[in-house]
Amino acid sequence: MGKGGSLSDSVMKKILLSYTYVAIWIFLSFTVIVYNKYILDKKMYNWPFPISLTMIHMSFCSSLAILLIKVFKFVEPVSMSRDVYLKSVVPIGALYSLSLWLSNSAYIYLSVSFIQMLKALMPVAVYSIGVMLKKESFKSNTMANMISISVGVGIAAYGEARFDTWGVFLQLGAVAFEATRLVMIQILLTSKGITLNPITSLYYVAPCCLAFLTVPWIFVEYPVLKETSSFHFDFVIFGTNSLCAFALNLAVFLLVGKTSALTMNVAGVVKDWLLIAFSWSVIKDTVTPINLFGYGLAFLGVAYYNHAKLQALKAKEAQKKAQQADEEAGRLLEEREGEGNAKRTESED
Repeated sequence: MGKGGSLSDSVMKKILLSYTYVAIWIFLSFTVIVYNKYILDKKMYNWPFPISLTMIHMSFCSSLAILLIKVFKFVEPVSMSRDVYLKSVVPIGALYSLSLWLSNSAYIYLSVSFIQMLKALMPVAVYSIGVMLKKESFKSNTMANMISISVGVGIAAYGEARFDTWGVFLQLGAVAFEATRLVMIQILLTSKGITLNPITSLYYVAPCCLAFLTVPWIFVEYPVLKETSSFHFDFVIFGTNSLCAFALNLAVFLLVGKTSALTMNVAGVVKDWLLIAFSWSVIKDTVTPINLFGYGLAFLGVAYYNHAKLQALKAKEAQKKAQQADEEAGRLLEEREGEGNAKRTESED
């Protein structure tokens, strides 16, 4: 009874810990999105400089990542040659900088709820780019599911009360660059046996992002900021905003490390619905029934996609275990045959 009780306590602790990590990630992800919207929106804090905001985040995050790796030895740096860094990490940094720039720019033109609906296209973009770059095999049923997600997002866009063509273009561009980045991580890093967690990722990628963003910043935002002499850097606002962005990366590290990437996908769906509810009830964004119907359709497609990925992962694990069991059985058989041959040799002697 005691053992059974201790086992159930142990399981309960693990479940509670997993839910805690999920709750922390949802809270921080939610906070960063709403905080960025607050800073960039002209009707709120009114600081519409998405490149500058992204550069502040990258400066802060790369500095803390260097401290965690070099000073506090929180995680070990990845062994990487200069050639690998230039050919693999730098292109990923370029894609990440474009993704962050465009996604932050979209907050100036679109509501938080509608941006979350457009983000449902991420699996469609990842799968399509994966097929084009021969990292995914084309399957008609998967493509049909991708079309259903796209139709759902299209209906949600049709029902959007504050539709802005430029804002939609920016967000779709952000989705495309982010999807390309995720596929390129598989091609340029994972295939070479290089695995970056969120901390080492910031350590290597954030300085690249900062360098790439400096070029458009000089031509697009710096001249405007220079003329805005009344602006004073608000350390409280930008400091806490950057800290939230870095804490979010730490939360991803904990969530994926202690649970799984699939758990984060499921938690992401919960976060999206919470953001839509918050956008409607607190920010007072208009969410129409057509919005909800379209996003609901896209949500079902995304849920099915995640379920299919989980089933494929389970099948792969089962196949791997079966292969290991066959290898073990073969090894034992060889050992027994060897022992039998040795005994026969002894009896003949």
